Amino acid sequence: MRRVKAGLPLPKYHRVYLLLRQQLQDGEFADGLPGEMALVKQYGVARVTVRRALGQLAAEGLISRHPGRSTRPTGVAPSERPAAEAPARTQLTGLLENLVSMGLRTSVRVLEAVTLPAPAPVAEALRIEAGGRVQRAVRVRSTREGPLSRITTWVPLAVAPAFTRKDLARKPILLLLERAGVAVGRAEQTISATLADAQVAADLDVPVGSALLAVRRLIYDDRERPVQWLHGLYRPDRYEYEMQLSRVGGIDAKVWVSRELAAQFH
Repeated sequence: MRRVKAGLPLPKYHRVYLLLRQQLQDGEFADGLPGEMALVKQYGVARVTVRRALGQLAAEGLISRHPGRSTRPTGVAPSERPAAEAPARTQLTGLLENLVSMGLRTSVRVLEAVTLPAPAPVAEALRIEAGGRVQRAVRVRSTREGPLSRITTWVPLAVAPAFTRKDLARKPILLLLERAGVAVGRAEQTISATLADAQVAADLDVPVGSALLAVRRLIYDDRERPVQWLHGLYRPDRYEYEMQLSRVGGIDAKVWVSRELAAQFH
């Protein structure tokens, strides 16, 4: 695959806005956003750029700003939009087998493995009480060419005991879940795009603000209970996703069925 320059021709303030918006969506600022000067240092931009990005977030009702007090999220999810505008979601057959196969053919560096109360978006996705205990694991998966993806997963401790860092480095979490007695059933997955913040850029060896593929995947067991929520960030120059679409019905049919073919890396 031909490699392209990762940077996007976006205004600096808009890049900072998009990065902060994504982190708000992921529930990373439950205790408040970093101060302006901390964001200036993190993103290497001017203070006026940070203020403009924060102003846009405030205008959208995503954060509340008060002089002399910390900037805090309002609790409004950035992903909320009218049903007519909601992105299409596709359930993919064969997905789980490909994920395990890819996991066995790549190497993993475990950045984090902690147990903590589930942030509100995580608790909602996993259908557990807010603050329920989960294990959060952050891993960078690599091929011979270098970093491929940065994966963050949440698994309820009520589903499986916390996995060790050694386990997480050696086996895909789907296999660890099955070893713990979980009968993995199906997955729902969405794929979109995002930008690399400073930490992700360092982990994936790309410039800050680079375009990445963003994958969100919810794994269910055979009783339709969510057992793992995953956020994956992939380098598009090393990863591609292939699906086959088949039309169901006659010549005027508007319904398409998808079949996942492969998740390929380069």
